[in-house]
Amino acid sequence: MSNAGPGDTEGSSTPAAKNAADPSANAPDSKTNDGSNSVAAHGHAKEGFLTLAIGSVGVVFGDIGTSPLYAMREALHHAKGGAGELQVMGVVSLVLWALILVVTVKYVIFIMRADNKGEGGTLVLMTLAQRALRTHSTAVLVLGVIGAALFYGDGVVTPAMSVMGAVEGLKVAPGVGDTFTPYVLPISISILIALFVVQSRGTGAVARFFGPITCVWFLTLGILGLIHISDDPRILFAFSPHYAAQFLFDNGFVGFVILGSVFLAVTGAEALYADMGHFGKGPIRVAWLAFVLPCLALNYLGQGALVLAFPESMENPFYRMVPELFFWPVLILATAAAAIASQAVITGAFSLTQQAVQLGLLPRMTIRRTSETQAGQIYVPQINFLLLVGVLLLVGMFQNSSNLASAYGIAVTGAMMVDTALAFVVVRYLWKWSRPATLGLIIPFFLLDAVFFGANLLKLLHGAWLPLALGAGIVTIMLTWRRGSLILADKTRRESVALEDLLAGIKAKPPHKVPGTAIFLTGDLDIAPMALMHNLKHNKVLHEKNILLTVQTESVPRVRKDRIEIIDAGEGFQKVIIHFGFMEEPNVPKALGAARKQGLKFDIMSTSFFVGHRTILPSPNSGMPMWQDQIFVMTARGSANATEFFHLPSGRVVELGAQVTV
Repeated sequence: MSNAGPGDTEGSSTPAAKNAADPSANAPDSKTNDGSNSVAAHGHAKEGFLTLAIGSVGVVFGDIGTSPLYAMREALHHAKGGAGELQVMGVVSLVLWALILVVTVKYVIFIMRADNKGEGGTLVLMTLAQRALRTHSTAVLVLGVIGAALFYGDGVVTPAMSVMGAVEGLKVAPGVGDTFTPYVLPISISILIALFVVQSRGTGAVARFFGPITCVWFLTLGILGLIHISDDPRILFAFSPHYAAQFLFDNGFVGFVILGSVFLAVTGAEALYADMGHFGKGPIRVAWLAFVLPCLALNYLGQGALVLAFPESMENPFYRMVPELFFWPVLILATAAAAIASQAVITGAFSLTQQAVQLGLLPRMTIRRTSETQAGQIYVPQINFLLLVGVLLLVGMFQNSSNLASAYGIAVTGAMMVDTALAFVVVRYLWKWSRPATLGLIIPFFLLDAVFFGANLLKLLHGAWLPLALGAGIVTIMLTWRRGSLILADKTRRESVALEDLLAGIKAKPPHKVPGTAIFLTGDLDIAPMALMHNLKHNKVLHEKNILLTVQTESVPRVRKDRIEIIDAGEGFQKVIIHFGFMEEPNVPKALGAARKQGLKFDIMSTSFFVGHRTILPSPNSGMPMWQDQIFVMTARGSANATEFFHLPSGRVVELGAQVTV
């Protein structure tokens, strides 16, 4: 897997994006598909089950926990007759069954079984699907890229929607009238800016409070709902799917449109799968079934009962549930829950970026660790800045959460469809289910996703185009990066000197040797690195010890053993392969330190790291259209420095450059 990037000639043992295209080439199969070993593998056994369950409430369920702020309001707003009995009962029934079918059945019971050493997410599902096929599948790769791109779209919309939905409670604050209405937008913008600014400080200190705060939030949701169910106990009949079906039948096309608003109740469901590796399946499943789902169901039932009893409350049913005495504490708690939900999506985007970089789908980026003990706590400055810009643009364009609701959901439903399509490959070819059994399981899920996607697609002209356009742009960048990397790697191999020929020449005519060790980062151990050739050509010298080093990213989250391979190439040369998982930090000096136990002797203070850097120029004969050349070149220029990315000691790095055309 290439971590060097097309801007460098060195960094990995395979061309860019090879493992993304064929991760089965060098990765062992996951031993389990049900996660039985994944908890221990990630150290979850060291933490209490209850602690993990509470932590999952804060991180995994933050997004779906803010949906009661706006989901019912938006669905009732579009329903014919608004607060009529059938409308209210039908909407609540649709919400309840969406929570049961989409979140519980599809994700909690089924999708979470498809893990890669305990890790989940769209890119993980992509690697499992590629492994199952045991061959390169362009379709699977493209599906994975689309799913990842749509997640970024969700990462832009969720913070804006969650924070604005919470702060808009000021509009109905008791005793103040419209006093705070003009300040809702500035306050929302201030909270969002502060949220992104603090990312560089890390989430470790704040994360300890995520779980307890969100638990209090869900308890508040449940208690408020329980109190108001007595407003009209008939709402309990909404558990019958008959009301959902009758509502859709009576409303016809409008009912289909309303499904787009109903889906707001399950946005965040994909986080169950994406964050699975942080907490384990057991704690997430128990937290959902025993705590989160009951609290959400009670709240939606309570909102429905309130609207049946007091139709005027449909303007903002959630905040109308809150007693005046507790309004301000609940508003503050809702804002905190919205910030936590946003935080979870932002850090999820950071984790996704790390995976995409390691899999060769994005250029190398600066990834900073914000915790010495928690590997998952990272900060990616470029992504943080781009997300902030996107969120502020959304807030400025849509002004309020009701307008923004039109843009919300399309990215999530698209990502869910991708998960279902990839799951078909995993179930059929990795789990070896029969075709009828696989289709019997997958088709209902796909139809469910397609219905929700179609309902959200109707909002295309009202804002849904934005996350789709953003996703299309990211897909273009990812596929261009992969294709350009492959073209450049192939060109490099054709124009380079074979290592075997170079060693034969050195043996026949030995150059002058100087003391010390030279480490050459290379993308292909079979060819002579550009930096080595430049050193011989211009300096006429060779170090006593020469190490050709490549970093190879596996299609497993973390490499537990056999990280280092050492091969004696002769003439004072050694080939070293360092294996990292796609969720690991490629810390080369740390890995080399561990390699001393395998006989790799060198003194870091007398060692020079040689890195080749290429300035890429577009070419009309590259194999890509000129516009893709321009995108590739621009993206390569933004690639992070190899010294920082691989954590090389800056005082020991020698960088040699050249110009190449793609």
